[in-house]
Amino acid sequence: MLSQTNQTVSTAAAHQLPQITEPRNPGMALDMDWVRSLQANTSAIERRAASLPARRSVKKQHQAAWLLRAVTCIDLTTLSGDDTEDRVARLCAKARQPVAQSLLDALEMGPITTGAVCVYHDMIPVAVRALEGSGIPVAAVSTGFPAGLSPFHLRLTEIEESVKAGAAEIDIVISRRHVLSGNWQALYDEMCAFRRACGDAHVKAILATGELGSLRNVARASLICMMAGADFIKTSTGKESVNATLPVTLVMIRAIRDYYARTGFRVGYKPAGGISKAKDAITYLAMIKEELGDRWLQNDLFRFGASSLLNDIERQLEHHVTGSYSASYRHPTS
Repeated sequence: MLSQTNQTVSTAAAHQLPQITEPRNPGMALDMDWVRSLQANTSAIERRAASLPARRSVKKQHQAAWLLRAVTCIDLTTLSGDDTEDRVARLCAKARQPVAQSLLDALEMGPITTGAVCVYHDMIPVAVRALEGSGIPVAAVSTGFPAGLSPFHLRLTEIEESVKAGAAEIDIVISRRHVLSGNWQALYDEMCAFRRACGDAHVKAILATGELGSLRNVARASLICMMAGADFIKTSTGKESVNATLPVTLVMIRAIRDYYARTGFRVGYKPAGGISKAKDAITYLAMIKEELGDRWLQNDLFRFGASSLLNDIERQLEHHVTGSYSASYRHPTS
């Protein structure tokens, strides 16, 4: 049971900043036999995913502990056309202090932070300045986000410029057409080029799973991106009509598990888009724990791509402390 393995509230976020002890995934040669062997039993996957929320429930101090862990795994994100420097600076302030000090004091918690702040390229310098000294990395979306249809050389240049500007993590989008047409060599070559352009910055490969047509395509695209050196695989840009779902998550993290079993390298996972409720965050964490184990509950291997999620988590923590819910405007994220 989840509750039997939960840590107490006082230790829930003891490792809230990335504790990078894992060697980076170097990738491997494209193995098409392995890729072609991947299948997806959609009905079985959907049954497994549907069973988890009903079977796994945590309460009281255990719930608070899991929610604090979720906070430390959030990539606090703003990707709006009307982003301003002031908005990004406020978001970074929230990343530094994601939970009200009064709640942390009541829970006997030390300081925690979010896992990263994710912005467009133009906002990288603002975020880097606002997060200086915090240890919180800046992530930038890149490669013609969200569609990934700009000229290839410009997508590579965009990555390089974001790294120069101070981004420690780059969220790239793959070319969906390679998956839909079964051109796996092209997807592999593209991902290899993106990884090289990132240099020391970690690369998260966004699959845009809602546009890939089938769970089998999701499994194969996940594996190929890992073969090409992705440090994380990520569900969505957040701009598609269908974003992160539990069935897609199950397919992707089982691909991660298989890759680790075959190569010995751990790859991270990031669900993004549509995760806005605290109870959903706990469900995702439960699935990660059951399928991948406790090591993947650290934020160097697991992130939520979210903004409004933090608001609901803080409201739930306030309810745990005070017995009543506060208005959502008391916990702004920007």
